[in-house]
Amino acid sequence: MDGLLVDSEPEWLLTEEEIAGELGLSWDESDQAYCLGGPLLKVGQYMATRAGLALAEGARIEQDLVSRMVVRVGGGVRAMPGAKELIAELRSAGIPIALVSASPRRLVDAAISGAGLHGFHTIVAGDEVPRTKPFPDPYLEAARRLGVSATDCVVLEDSATGVAAGVASGAMVIAIPHLVPIAPAARLLVETTLTNISSQYLTDCFIEQI
Repeated sequence: MDGLLVDSEPEWLLTEEEIAGELGLSWDESDQAYCLGGPLLKVGQYMATRAGLALAEGARIEQDLVSRMVVRVGGGVRAMPGAKELIAELRSAGIPIALVSASPRRLVDAAISGAGLHGFHTIVAGDEVPRTKPFPDPYLEAARRLGVSATDCVVLEDSATGVAAGVASGAMVIAIPHLVPIAPAARLLVETTLTNISSQYLTDCFIEQI
């Protein structure tokens, strides 16, 4: 979701810089890149470790991050170029769409509302599955809700963590890297922008990979 459908990475950087500063830490894009794709507990624990705090403090930092981000993105955030158009096109073509995020549901709801993104047939948030990305659980759950096999799905991702989850689920994955480069591999294609993706593109890619 973040960096793929919603242009929220600048908001994440600001929020992480704020909290890191309160902990007496510096924070830059290299730290953001390390934490890209979540899960958010990883971010909290990373900050706690750097600040010399107990690892358990990571959960408190995680909740602070989420609360601040809900306010930021809920007040309005840009959809990534091509996001609204692709969702509308897929729905028009009768193709089921699931949104899968490592973020908790309250943050997912705030982000898609703030960006004006609607039309998903189902949404799977990070706190709705036993294990979130990089494990395949959220994508397997999304496929189950859509009534299809994950191997018949195409996953769009922007982070290595998300790509790992998609590949592990058995789906075909198209990566649109953000901040961190991703190399193509078996059943993993790499694109440069969401505006290159269309329903026909997805259909053609899926057929070629079978």
